[in-house]
Amino acid sequence: MAVRFKVDLREIKGEGEFLCPSCGQLISPDDESGVTYSILGISEKEDGVVQEVTLQCMKCRSTISLVGFEALEETKDLDYLDEYLGFRVDLENIR
Repeated sequence: MAVRFKVDLREIKGEGEFLCPSCGQLISPDDESGVTYSILGISEKEDGVVQEVTLQCMKCRSTISLVGFEALEETKDLDYLDEYLGFRVDLENIR
């Protein structure tokens, strides 16, 4: 059964990589293979600031909510999210 976790970007050290809280799988924005995680959705506030990115760990199928985007100035425009996180995703199709 998949479990839901929350990871705060303000608490991540390094270059954005973190371990899945359930199984320990390394989830890295540099991984463009789609093998370790997939992006399930992106939500934003009324002012366009990204509020949450929802990922799924492909190893254990846990759902991980990335929060803490409001603290990052680069994410004022959702188009910068792809650059910041390195995720290869078509943001227009997720909205």
